[in-house]
Amino acid sequence: MIAIIANAPDRPVVAEFFELFKTPWEFYRDGRKYDIILRAGDGPCDERGAKLVLTYSGRRLPHDGRATPLIAKPGQSACILSCGGSRIPIYGDCVTFARNSAEFLVDLETGEAGAYLETGDVGVRARIGYDLFREVRALLSSGQPVELANSPALELHISLLRDLILASGVPLVEVPPVPDGHRFIACLTHDVDHPSVRLHKFDHTMFGFLYRAVFGSLLDAVRGRTPLRHLLRNWAAALKLPLVHLGLVNDFWSRFQDYPKIEKGLPSSFYIIPFKGRPGRNMQGPAPTSRASAYGAANIAPQIQGLMAAGCEVGLHGIDAWRDSSAGQEELDEIRRITRRTELGVRMHWLYFDDLSARILERAGATYDSTVGYNDAVGYRAGTTQAYKPLPATRLLELPLHLMDTALFYPRRMNLSPAGAKKQVDDLIDQAGHFGGTITINWHDRSIAPERNWGEFYERLIHQLNQREAWFATASQAVAWFRKRRSVTFDSTHWEAGTLHVKVTVHQADDLPALRLRIHKPRSADDATTAGSDALQADIDLRLINSIETQIALGPLPKGSLTQDASTNDSVTTYAI
Repeated sequence: MIAIIANAPDRPVVAEFFELFKTPWEFYRDGRKYDIILRAGDGPCDERGAKLVLTYSGRRLPHDGRATPLIAKPGQSACILSCGGSRIPIYGDCVTFARNSAEFLVDLETGEAGAYLETGDVGVRARIGYDLFREVRALLSSGQPVELANSPALELHISLLRDLILASGVPLVEVPPVPDGHRFIACLTHDVDHPSVRLHKFDHTMFGFLYRAVFGSLLDAVRGRTPLRHLLRNWAAALKLPLVHLGLVNDFWSRFQDYPKIEKGLPSSFYIIPFKGRPGRNMQGPAPTSRASAYGAANIAPQIQGLMAAGCEVGLHGIDAWRDSSAGQEELDEIRRITRRTELGVRMHWLYFDDLSARILERAGATYDSTVGYNDAVGYRAGTTQAYKPLPATRLLELPLHLMDTALFYPRRMNLSPAGAKKQVDDLIDQAGHFGGTITINWHDRSIAPERNWGEFYERLIHQLNQREAWFATASQAVAWFRKRRSVTFDSTHWEAGTLHVKVTVHQADDLPALRLRIHKPRSADDATTAGSDALQADIDLRLINSIETQIALGPLPKGSLTQDASTNDSVTTYAI
């Protein structure tokens, strides 16, 4: 059990952090003894008997001055700390320490320690030079700047805390964000912005298409960024454009219904714009007229029914739902009218979103949102691979967007070649395999058509995710799985005579993949300097469906992860209820 000392304004942040790091915890209570105390606020506590006391603060504390010279850096933004080969950006205040002892966090700018450990007969005392819950608040509220998009910062904070606990000699029980039988979740999603080129006559979309198809494709072919067959395909499409408008040849943008064939029965999610001709509003006033869609959901009702018949999810591609709950309810109702589904998720058109949007969408009746991501980068705007509850919301979960096709390939965005895009994708898939959670992908409706021709890349991406043992889920299925994980309670956990006693209950039943109960073997304090290293993990995984009561004797374990169902051997005895 981890006891948390935090100031009152941080309590909601603490609660959400421990939904992402799903392990037993409670706010510190007087008169109780704890193996682990995490201090990130004011107030007295009794540290006697604690094997580990962690103190997080980005300001100078009284005992720091007695321990070592300290350099304070108030207000510095994005101080980068190196930890076991990973880089953790710190967005709030931080302090560094000039020490000669082993350092497991190092400021990349100054080379000084961002933390230190003291070990002795009373246990391990760790001082970390930033405010953990202020960092979590920043990540889940304002998010990360584009230049640090590739950092899963929140997952790295969890990893560091986990490693410090294990290094103190205390075993750790966790429900990781990993579906049983898989390594992570893959969500294939599609924003339907341009379902037909025939809808565009002498507007910016048509002229943009012609420029990119004729001249942009030629330049890419000369530079070796696109194959000759794509150039010829684009030129042919440009020549056919008048015939498309005359109805003499097929509309080459009317392709989004081909996605179920490309995905070969894998579930995916489509977000549909409710009304045509409405640009909506941005934070300054009226949005650009180019944001208005040339179609509304009613114009493609038969195609929507076809997607649903193929097993796809249909949600709202919102216009003003992010800023006005009445507008959001109207937009959701239009999609409900066509789909006859009451539970709908949202992704906002052009990814419009602000600090209050989650609460507004919740009031409008949205089940979840999947807007938080980047238009011009790929990565972790909220610093996490997991679905989370935005701090203003009561129930709505945010499924963060990690990878978007236009961010990868568009000239005014990352403008990557296929080889460069593959490297970015490989990094994201590696992170998902390491931390679990999701990789949420947005491949727009016309991205498999001329002039984009990104269908081959998308098919290779799906194949790669299949090889990495992803569970493919619609966005709503992924969110439902995370809700199930959030329903888990640790009814009892205690450590006695070398044996860990655990009782855990899942309070939500469904036909989604099961959860895992993971027991981490403790390590020596020396291992804290290699936080985040897979080589040091020796885990036991139990399949968690309804409830488990288990007693685990933590003797020597082989390296790697042992997966057990209800069974008995020398290392573990479990009883499934």
